[in-house]
Amino acid sequence: MANERASLDRLMSVIDSLLGPNGCPWDKVQTPETLCDYVIEEAFELVDCIRSGDAQGAMEELGDVMFLLLFIARLYQDKGTFGLKDSLEAEAAKMIRRHPHVFDNLEVADKEELLRNWERIKRSEGDGDSGVFDSLPKGLPPLLKAYRIHSKAARTGFTWESDADMLGALRREWRELETAVAVGEKPAMELEFGDYLFTLAEYGRRLGLKANACLDLANKKFLRRFNRMEEAITQQNLDLSTLSMEEWNRLWDEAKAAE
Repeated sequence: MANERASLDRLMSVIDSLLGPNGCPWDKVQTPETLCDYVIEEAFELVDCIRSGDAQGAMEELGDVMFLLLFIARLYQDKGTFGLKDSLEAEAAKMIRRHPHVFDNLEVADKEELLRNWERIKRSEGDGDSGVFDSLPKGLPPLLKAYRIHSKAARTGFTWESDADMLGALRREWRELETAVAVGEKPAMELEFGDYLFTLAEYGRRLGLKANACLDLANKKFLRRFNRMEEAITQQNLDLSTLSMEEWNRLWDEAKAAE
């Protein structure tokens, strides 16, 4: 713990130097607002390393994210708004408050009750008029937002009673999508396709699967296999632009078998 404090102090001293009289011209003109996109970019890079199993990369990217968070905290402190100490103490108090089953004597029967209790406590921290989804970040990617919407709705009890009911709803949404496709009107197809994805995200959540993470795995798998196909195309002196579907399927099967 002492070593971590020393490392934190060192990084804070680096930030102080960057913002000091002889600091970096670029850093000295930054604001919390101008650093927002960098936080998002670095967070995505950190997530990519974590999901890829790249521990060394995760260590480095975690440092990048920490640097930006500490940088922003220092900027707010310099403005007289709040300091890092205020933020950390507020977070510690919040976590203690939201975990009465750890820091108090509350007993919860299962994970679902735990999450419902968390949501109840979170809502009680508002002004009394906050809605269930008021705390949902507006900038979340749509697939991740769908998961969070379903998760919050389920904590209030608003979800399908059984997995069988859930599957029935998923099949109904698929049939509605098929009908819209048959009619061929794009606005209807967009609506029904969105409904199906939204419902599919809830089905995954009930299985303990996060749609956004699952899709990320599928994307990476496709890109990995396609890269193998491109290598095979080069090795076999083929022309990518003139390949038949039969040749594409053969290359795909070979790429898939190589895993």
